[in-house]
Amino acid sequence: METRGRPDCGVCAAVDVHYLPAGGARAAAVLAADAGFAQVLAERTAVVPQVAPYRPGEFYLRELPPLRAVLDGLSGLGLLVVDGYADLDPGGRPGLGARAHAEFGIPVIGVAKSRFRTATHAVPVVRGSSARPLFVTSCGMPGLPWAP
Repeated sequence: METRGRPDCGVCAAVDVHYLPAGGARAAAVLAADAGFAQVLAERTAVVPQVAPYRPGEFYLRELPPLRAVLDGLSGLGLLVVDGYADLDPGGRPGLGARAHAEFGIPVIGVAKSRFRTATHAVPVVRGSSARPLFVTSCGMPGLPWAP
């Protein structure tokens, strides 16, 4: 499999969750053969009829059930990209990404659209000409100083 100079990490999945107006949630996953998502293998969705209410600092309680549903039955996953933080502070307080890493046993990259006040370790990444950065964290990638 061509990885364009990136290490082969198996199937890569990028996931997100949308909360439905009538309740519940729909999760979506894009599966790719490479970490650059240049070769998309599949897309899938799953609906979960009920989700936990939002609680600050416990976002994972709301997000993990739909992520479990959309990733159910997949094999060969080597990397997961989530919409949120891997950890919430430099001390390693677990966020959605760390919880997903514990759940699925694979490296996780967290990409957040909003700054979280205690996540001072997050790496800001600016896309193209955008003035607003994305905030990137990760876990389960040994050897990287920012990825426990």
